[in-house]
Amino acid sequence: MENGKMQFSVPVSRDRVISKFPKWYTPQSCLQTKDHWHVRVKTACKERAPWSLGMKMSKVVVVGDLYVGKTCLINRFCKDLFDRDYKATIGVDFEIERFELLGVPYSLQIWDTAGQEKFKCIASTYYRGAQVIIIVFDLADIRTLEHTRQWLVEAMKENEPRSCSVFLIGTKKDLLAPAECQRTERDAIKMAANMRAEFWSVSSKTGENVRECFFRVAALAFEDSMLQALQGGAPSHIGSSDLIKIDRDTAEDPQAADEKRLSCC
Repeated sequence: MENGKMQFSVPVSRDRVISKFPKWYTPQSCLQTKDHWHVRVKTACKERAPWSLGMKMSKVVVVGDLYVGKTCLINRFCKDLFDRDYKATIGVDFEIERFELLGVPYSLQIWDTAGQEKFKCIASTYYRGAQVIIIVFDLADIRTLEHTRQWLVEAMKENEPRSCSVFLIGTKKDLLAPAECQRTERDAIKMAANMRAEFWSVSSKTGENVRECFFRVAALAFEDSMLQALQGGAPSHIGSSDLIKIDRDTAEDPQAADEKRLSCC
């Protein structure tokens, strides 16, 4: 760790290399309908040698009701695992997933937050500095969809307006019959449009759409970070700036950090 910034030299696995711009789930509710990289981003990546770039990272915060499948969603993507029996997240946990986009190394720091009311004051402190907010609901429980707007409000209290990309993800798609799934998806698309979010329907059990969804998250976050660097007049620092600062104790043991904040609950 140098100057409070976490650096990585671990090679990116082949299944995390993204060259083509990932497609949306449905055109009715997506952040961008384009199917290609921004020309300035593509040019900047092409002109700079990938090995001369530092590791750039964006913070992703995953929120939602208890038992909607936040941890299962993250574990399916990061570890390719699905476990029916898991313990509810206490406070927060996180994974770091490494990618290569247009030849440039890039990481997502994915924060898994507790859905229980008693842990909200702990989890909310980790919302700050998010580039992406993922709000998860259970496709088989319409009440959890109704709660997503409040989760967005809570997450945005710790961030600047319009500073984050927002994704609305419905889980447990495998539990619904096709007709029922379509009805719920229509309601979710309306909710996503109101929240200015991109909607995805996934199944952590089967893995359906999970990889595609996170690739989309990574691509949009990466492109947004690159454009911000270019517009700031500092393209020479692309990939070496704006790293997430992580307290060493928190990074090694998030629950230890949580215990320091339990008094607020």
